[in-house]
Amino acid sequence: MSLDPAAPAEPLIPLHCLRAMEPAPPTLTTLRTGTPVYLVRRHADVRQVLTDPRLDRAGLFAPGAPPITPYPNLLDDPDTILNLDGVEHQRLRRTVQRAFTPRAVARWRPWVASVVDDLVERLAAAERPADLVARLTRPLPIAVISRLMALEEVDFKRLEHWSDHALSAAAYSPEQVVQALHEFVGFGAELVAQRRAEPGEDLVSSLVRAADQDAEVTDDQVVRLVIGLVVAGHETTMTSLGNALVYLLAEDREAWRELATDEGRAAAATEQLLRGIPLGGNDVLPGSLRRAKEELEIGGVRIPAGAVVAADGFAANHDPEVYPVPWHAALFEPPGTPHLAFGAGPHHCLGAWLARLELELALHRLARRLPELRLEVSAAEIDWRRGLMTRGPQTLPVSW
Repeated sequence: MSLDPAAPAEPLIPLHCLRAMEPAPPTLTTLRTGTPVYLVRRHADVRQVLTDPRLDRAGLFAPGAPPITPYPNLLDDPDTILNLDGVEHQRLRRTVQRAFTPRAVARWRPWVASVVDDLVERLAAAERPADLVARLTRPLPIAVISRLMALEEVDFKRLEHWSDHALSAAAYSPEQVVQALHEFVGFGAELVAQRRAEPGEDLVSSLVRAADQDAEVTDDQVVRLVIGLVVAGHETTMTSLGNALVYLLAEDREAWRELATDEGRAAAATEQLLRGIPLGGNDVLPGSLRRAKEELEIGGVRIPAGAVVAADGFAANHDPEVYPVPWHAALFEPPGTPHLAFGAGPHHCLGAWLARLELELALHRLARRLPELRLEVSAAEIDWRRGLMTRGPQTLPVSW
C-alpha cells in the first residue's frame, strides 16, 4: 500500500532479519512529530515502563500533551481501552477478560484445531503455487474472531478495509482514515444496538450485558471495545503467523520438520517466534508509549514529569542479559523469562492466549500435513503489506 501507487516500492527485509538495539540506559531521542521521547530498551526497564503506575497512557492524550503521531489511527483514540488507565480501564477490561482466560481459551482448542485442519486440507487440495496468506494466515483468525463475536454473516472485506485504515501509518491519507474510522464506529454502534435488542451467547452480547449491569461503562466505550477486538482479533495473529512462516520456510527447514512432531514442541516454538519476530519495524513508533505522571527514575536515568517514554519491547525481547541464547538457536525451548511480545502490566494483551493457540495449532498441523512446503519466491521478492503499523506478507506463494 502506498499513497503514491506509481512510486516504486523500496525492498524490505523480513522482520526476522531486523537487528534489535543494544541494551543501554534510557536515551533521549524524538518522535516523528518532533516530540522528545525517552527510549527504553533493557528488559527490566521496559517491564518497569509497562507496569509502573507513575506512567500511563491517558496522559498522552490529555489537554496540552505533545503530539505523538503525525497521522490519525485507532490506537490514538483516547476513548479506547488501550488509552484508559486505573479504575476506568479495569472496569472496561472486566467486561471482556473472562472470554480470554487460559481456561476459557482451552475450551476452544478442539474447534480451533478443526478450523486449522479444514484450512490445511483445502490448501493441500489447491492448485500450486498457492497463497498461504489467502489460504491460511488470513482466514484462520477471521474464522475464530467471527465465531467468538458472532460475525459470520458480516462482510469481512469491509472489516478488513476498516482495520487497515485503523492501523494506517502512511498507506492512506488522513481524510481517508478519518472517514473509515467514522464508518467503523457506525458499524460498531449498530452491532451493539442489535445485540442489545436480540442478545445471544456471543462476546458482543456478553459485553453489552456487562455494560448494562455497570452504569459506569458507556455505550461509546463498548462500541470502541468491539471494533478494537475486531482489529486485534485478526490483524495481529495474521501478521505473526505470516512472519513466522516466512522465517521457517526461508531459513530453518530443520525446525519446520521438527514442528510436525508434537504440539508441545510447537507451543515452545511459538513463544520463541513471538519473542524473536516483531509485528513491525520501529520506523513508525520506537515502542509502546507512556507519559510520566510524576518524576521517576528508570534504569538510573531521571525522567521528568510530563515526559513521553517509549518501551522498545523488541529490544527487550533480545536483551542478552536476560536471553543469552538467540531465539532461533533455542527455538524449541521455552524462554526462561517471559517475553514482552504481549506487553505487561494492566495493558497486557487480552487475546494473548487465543493468539498462542491459533499460532501453535497452525504451525504444527501445517508442518505435519505438508512437510515439504516451500516458498516459491525469495525473501527479496516477498510482497509486503506496507504503510501500516504492522508488517506481514501480503501474499506468500508456496508449493509442496
